[in-house]
Amino acid sequence: MANFHELINRNTPTLVDFYADWCGPCKMMPPILTQVKNELGSNVNILKVDVDKNNKAANKYGIRSIPTLILFKNGKIIWRKSGVAQANEITREVRKIA
Repeated sequence: MANFHELINRNTPTLVDFYADWCGPCKMMPPILTQVKNELGSNVNILKVDVDKNNKAANKYGIRSIPTLILFKNGKIIWRKSGVAQANEITREVRKIA
């Protein structure tokens, strides 16, 4: 978990995708996140956190539904969305703080 903590505390925005393997809508996120990464490159870090394997992180951030995306910068939550988000919405939020 130290790696997670280090990443969200960086100056580079870090987008965390809280998901589960059994979640249908969660399976829609990987191509969207790939599109975001391709567009923003090194201006964003993207992490995927399996809520079934990382209950501690899911509880800490109050994950009640998945997928949930949380955008961090310097350890602070900048933006949060539950449900499938579109690439243009995510890139817009990252660009606001990048």
